Amino acid sequence: MSDFLFVTCQIGAEGAVKTEIGRRWPAFRFAFSRPGFLTFKLPAAHGLAADFDLESVFARAYGFSLGLVKAGAVANRGEAEKGEPHLLPEGTAEPGSFAGTEDAAIAAWKACQGRTVQRIHVWERDRFAPGVHGFEPNITPAAVDVHRSLFERCPQPQSLAKTASDPLQPAKPGEMVLDCIMLDDTQWWMGWHCANTFASRHPGGLISLTLPADAVSRAWLKMEEGLRWSQLPIPKGARVAEIGSAPGGASQALLARGFWVTGVDPAEMAPSVLANPHFTHVRRRSPQVRRREFRKIRWLTADMNVAPNYTLDAVEAIVTHPEVSIRGLLLTLKLPHWELAERVPEYMERVRSWGYNVVRARQLQYNRQEICLAALQKPFCRKPFHA
Repeated sequence: MSDFLFVTCQIGAEGAVKTEIGRRWPAFRFAFSRPGFLTFKLPAAHGLAADFDLESVFARAYGFSLGLVKAGAVANRGEAEKGEPHLLPEGTAEPGSFAGTEDAAIAAWKACQGRTVQRIHVWERDRFAPGVHGFEPNITPAAVDVHRSLFERCPQPQSLAKTASDPLQPAKPGEMVLDCIMLDDTQWWMGWHCANTFASRHPGGLISLTLPADAVSRAWLKMEEGLRWSQLPIPKGARVAEIGSAPGGASQALLARGFWVTGVDPAEMAPSVLANPHFTHVRRRSPQVRRREFRKIRWLTADMNVAPNYTLDAVEAIVTHPEVSIRGLLLTLKLPHWELAERVPEYMERVRSWGYNVVRARQLQYNRQEICLAALQKPFCRKPFHA
């Protein structure tokens, strides 16, 4: 078992990760970081299971660290052979000689120390904060190339899963995964984890989504990822209310799943969304909407460009009304100041107080300075309606 833990996150969220880990795992000691990447020294005999849950909102991916491999371009084979590529100490980024990609891949497999690996996950550390220069976190062509190099040089190919050659294929629960985080063009940080949660099954916690050509906004990406991550059991044909729906990107994602959508927003919706017969636009702010509009609705989403408590106030006024029975929620909470990250447990507890006993939060791949909060009432207790 490794003595270090690695964590990747959105650039800007490093402080939030440190605060979370300091609160939940006070024995972990911060060791090393770059924007979007951190390591922590684990206590002796930590006893963590291979598939343990870090219980972090802001950690996109994490696992046990194996150390750093340097993989730079070399002038010729002879130069690469001056020193055999090796793993640098865990938790550090010490200077060292560079090896060609082939040599680095071999060194990466040596780092596994005989572990049986069934899947290979390769991803790049975020280069920018989401939205800067149009950046969206994703599996890059460079990561695909490194994945191919590692796959082709696996010393025990018989142990790999049948679909391990696909760099985007999610791992199955229980599979052992070799992690390779590309810190930059020349340095790979190696690690491993046992796939368990939705995020841990995907390379770097990243899912591959392509914004449809007819999408009216990138809110489609956030909604689609949120639905996949939360795994809310919303059946086809369900009625969903969306607070803050304009111009309609998220509504498009909901409609594509066969839901009936009521969009609540004083702003205009895109004509293509309004034309969908399963969409109803209530052109008002949520406090102005009569509660009977929500009587038949069982699922509610919200994404408003306001402070978290304003969003929670608006949602609470709806879900706690005696004539409304909302089974599940998918809320985007903006964090205009990173200091608000420390209040996420408070926001989650507030939602629990409304009667939702399954509450989770995560900073999604397509979130910017915000988080997604999912809540479910399980089992669902529909309120009696009195006319």
